[in-house]
Amino acid sequence: MPRLADVFRQHGPAYLARYGRALPSHRRVVHSVLACRTGALGAQLTECSECAGQHLVLHSCRNRVCPRCGEQQTDRWIDSQQRALLPVPYYHVVLTIPAELRALVRQNQRPLLAAICQAAFAALAALCADPKYLGTSRIGALAVLHTWSRTLIWHPHVHLLVPAGGLSPDGTRWLSAARPARRDFLVPARALAAGFRGRFIARLRRTLPGVELPETLWNKPWVVHIKRSLGGGTEQLLRYLGRYVHRTAMTDKRLIACDEDGVTFRYRDSHDGKHKLMRLAPDEFMRRFLQHTAPRGFHRVRAYGLLHQRSRDRLRQLQLLLAVPSPTAQTPVPTPEPENPSSSATPPIPRRLSCPACGSTALLLVGHLSPAEVLAWRQPRGPPSPPAGPRPPPKDCRC
Repeated sequence: MPRLADVFRQHGPAYLARYGRALPSHRRVVHSVLACRTGALGAQLTECSECAGQHLVLHSCRNRVCPRCGEQQTDRWIDSQQRALLPVPYYHVVLTIPAELRALVRQNQRPLLAAICQAAFAALAALCADPKYLGTSRIGALAVLHTWSRTLIWHPHVHLLVPAGGLSPDGTRWLSAARPARRDFLVPARALAAGFRGRFIARLRRTLPGVELPETLWNKPWVVHIKRSLGGGTEQLLRYLGRYVHRTAMTDKRLIACDEDGVTFRYRDSHDGKHKLMRLAPDEFMRRFLQHTAPRGFHRVRAYGLLHQRSRDRLRQLQLLLAVPSPTAQTPVPTPEPENPSSSATPPIPRRLSCPACGSTALLLVGHLSPAEVLAWRQPRGPPSPPAGPRPPPKDCRC
């Protein structure tokens, strides 16, 4: 099975040469993926304490787009988010901008992609503040921004992971949205879509004054999906979102074939749910993939309200309180006390490498090697020199 690095190795140089005005970020992605775990970035020399064998651990590029990097960072992110989950039901909310605005967002990615996340949470908080639905705007949400579809089309949308409830306006009670009479209801999707549309367009006009927008934006419904996570669905959703926190639209497992004429990959059709194959020309595949490179320093994951870093003290108090079953839907919330920094959770243990010879995980670090040293270490040592024979007697020997 091919890897993304194989596609870049075969078609990347020609693509960059053909499109000389490629963005620096796109060039950086190509060079990083090609150098990842090849020795071009250096390596660590390890020695197994069991079999005494020495092995190289090649350095990764650590680019957010590379499908081979980010595994440990993803595991740490999922672990930290699981520790921040409240013992309440959660809702998965997806908000999408219409096709008429996608090109404009792509041309102004840094301000408008952030505006999508901000407008989505603001619209949700405004509806939750209505007494008909929840009665408080003190809610929380974890926003993960995606810019791709399953076929790598530019398709900006935001996923919100929302606890089913919020704090009362006075901050003393937990108001649950998952009541028995409306277990699968958070807020009306049409009202959320209308609020999201108005807030996003207002931010867009402040960012780009004088921009002309088509009238169809106000006449067509914006796509919004709201679904309650059942059972272990919250953890599964976190793992789904975590896959693309430190990576992007394409993984190596989805690639089927790569040759001179095209690249074939697998995707799931959203209309019928079936897995299908798509084949694209090499330039078109690289264009679709590279367009999802986020601006440098841009955060695709954002936390709002109760899930924000500034509210972690309150969040831990809620976790302790809501873990106890309560017969009522409204539970008093104590005032949080300052937390002892020394009692913070222990960070997760990093994944340990195993010896390729004997399988032992007792690998010891010997040192760091530069790219030139990696190349020299990989050179064949050649056959051992034959043992020296008996020394000839000196010329004046008379024995």
